Amino acid sequence: MAQVTQLIHDYLRHNKKFPHVYCAGCGHGIVLGSLIRSVHSLGYAKDDIVLVAGIGCSGRMAVYVDFNTVHTTHGRALTFATGIKMANPNLKVIVVMGDGDAMSIGGNHLIHAARRNIGLTTLVLNNNIYGMTGGQYSPTSPEGTVSATSPFGQLERSFDIVDMAMASGASYVARGTVLHATMLDGLISDALEKPGFNLVEILTPCHTQYGRKNKFKTVVDMYQWYKKNTMKLDRYRQLKPEEQAGFTPIGVFRDEMRPGLEVRYEELRNKLQEQR
Repeated sequence: MAQVTQLIHDYLRHNKKFPHVYCAGCGHGIVLGSLIRSVHSLGYAKDDIVLVAGIGCSGRMAVYVDFNTVHTTHGRALTFATGIKMANPNLKVIVVMGDGDAMSIGGNHLIHAARRNIGLTTLVLNNNIYGMTGGQYSPTSPEGTVSATSPFGQLERSFDIVDMAMASGASYVARGTVLHATMLDGLISDALEKPGFNLVEILTPCHTQYGRKNKFKTVVDMYQWYKKNTMKLDRYRQLKPEEQAGFTPIGVFRDEMRPGLEVRYEELRNKLQEQR
């Protein structure tokens, strides 16, 4: 345990931003640990990594980790990350966003980053709510969700982040949960090593703004929900459609190994220079 604790601290900034702002039971700390373990296991130098984050609880990771970091404006993390990757393709650029940040104000940017297949590793921390900004329902809040802006239950159909990423052209798409931490380590490590636009949706609980308003008595109940209602993709696909109802599949949905935009751009530039 001491070795694990030391590993975590080797990758954190020890400054006035600690102790962290995450609520008791929040899964974002588990994601932070998983990201650090993945980076460490792959042997990346901290100076070779840029972590770009937007606004919200997930955005605090850009404050905590000892990488090159950009804590940018709401919904614009992917635009900043695109510029960084195109300017220096040798950098490992990681983008951390919440479900509201990624799918609402930043939704159009996600679609086009995936369409371009630019070489970014994108982690979308999905807690089905705007956690830091007041508990409004988000584009991934299930229909019927009670929130600060839907006290009688929200009426809109929610986005499926995995479906959106796949339809938009991302070359690697996966989903995990903070309950399945070992599996999450593998998914993030996998995504970091793949070319092109790689997206991992991570289901993480927000009991403060979502759980206690939606019939979860404790945050433990939310983790138990992940245990009972998620299923590995291989097993999920073996079920009949009527048997799949109520389950959320987790695992790797696409792995196409297509070159990123920055690689194709460099190839085109070299070709044009040769023709001069």
